[in-house]
Amino acid sequence: MTPPLFLVSGRALAASPVVVDGAEGRHAGDVRRLRPGEAIWVGDGAGTIAEGVVAWVERGTVAVDVIARREVARPVPRFVVVQALAKGGRDEDAVEAMTEVGVDEVVGWEARRAVAKWTDRTQSRWEAVARSATKQARRPWLPTVSGPATTAQVAQRLGSAGLAIVLHESATAPLPAPPPQGEVVVVVGPEGGIDDEELELFEGAGAQVCRLGDTVLRASTAGVAALSVLSAPARWA
Repeated sequence: MTPPLFLVSGRALAASPVVVDGAEGRHAGDVRRLRPGEAIWVGDGAGTIAEGVVAWVERGTVAVDVIARREVARPVPRFVVVQALAKGGRDEDAVEAMTEVGVDEVVGWEARRAVAKWTDRTQSRWEAVARSATKQARRPWLPTVSGPATTAQVAQRLGSAGLAIVLHESATAPLPAPPPQGEVVVVVGPEGGIDDEELELFEGAGAQVCRLGDTVLRASTAGVAALSVLSAPARWA
């Protein structure tokens, strides 16, 4: 079984031994109840992973003797999902699943038909979900989370992308093959759909309007499905 991954700062990761404290230390020592001699991974969320064993444990703190360190290059192309806000925590479900399948950045979008609104807590909740999912997936890179983006800002982001895609149930074109480099931006609309003015603006910015098969997916699953298809050639081999 793959050892559990815990995230610390770059400075903490460079020390010897590596000390995992704070919320991560409480999770490792008090919740997971790791003990001396157990295998553990510690990362900085920026491509560095230290593989080691637990040296000692105190309440809320775990020290790690590092056996090996490895640097993992940032994956390419870079996948960005513009995720419309959704009610009932479905947008958080989307952030979690997309992180597990390899999203590099999630941008919260206040679409015109979105019922949910961005609040002061949205950013912290999305970041916490992305962090937890990064650890679950043993990812070397922690995805970026930002928001809220306006429709005009989303259009600007689409215009600068190497490949820009808007998922829409009325489209007939399938997902295109992603480029080997650059940024791929995928827009996922709200449960009420992307309205005509938003769609026209995105197409004017150079986005391709595409669909995922014959079924209509929820806002919480559309981005995950699209990422799985687009990233398969480069990341799922």
